[in-house]
Amino acid sequence: MHFSYNLRALLLSTVLAGALGATSAQAAGNDLYDWQPCPDSLAVEGGEQPTKKWDLTISPYTHHWSNNPEHKQVILVALDSHVSGGRFCGLALFTNSFGQGSAYAYVGKQWDGILGNPKLFTKVSAGLLYGYRGAYKEKIPFNNYGIAPAIIPSLGYAFTPKDSAQVFLLGNAGVLFAYARSF
Repeated sequence: MHFSYNLRALLLSTVLAGALGATSAQAAGNDLYDWQPCPDSLAVEGGEQPTKKWDLTISPYTHHWSNNPEHKQVILVALDSHVSGGRFCGLALFTNSFGQGSAYAYVGKQWDGILGNPKLFTKVSAGLLYGYRGAYKEKIPFNNYGIAPAIIPSLGYAFTPKDSAQVFLLGNAGVLFAYARSF
């Protein structure tokens, strides 16, 4: 029950933040699609404009490097907003490896056309990770007050201009497999 309460609280705060942003975006005469949550300083002035505005990412499976009977299935939903210069910001809501409601707020960069393949890309994000608490506080480094810095690299393949699969490296914990839909 404690987990579901935390996840509901995270989802509610995300919806409220989105609603507040949508209200200000609509007041400016734009629709929600044009709302930009990323800070202006993240965009590269004169940089290449993104071919997509948003990515919705879901993860059905995480593989842990070690077998621990305490590990639970990780469920993740993330939303990235893209700006010029291949940069993005986002928020991921997930259940961590120990079943605790967690969040990761981040900024990052994407490089397309890796190894000369136009469908292959890589990303790296950096941000703050929240959610490893109590007995699991020491499971991630630098975890103070339940918040820790994180850097997460990934490798992806775009099946279509809107659909891709990605593998995220989660340090010494494991890898997360995900599907992303761009719009």
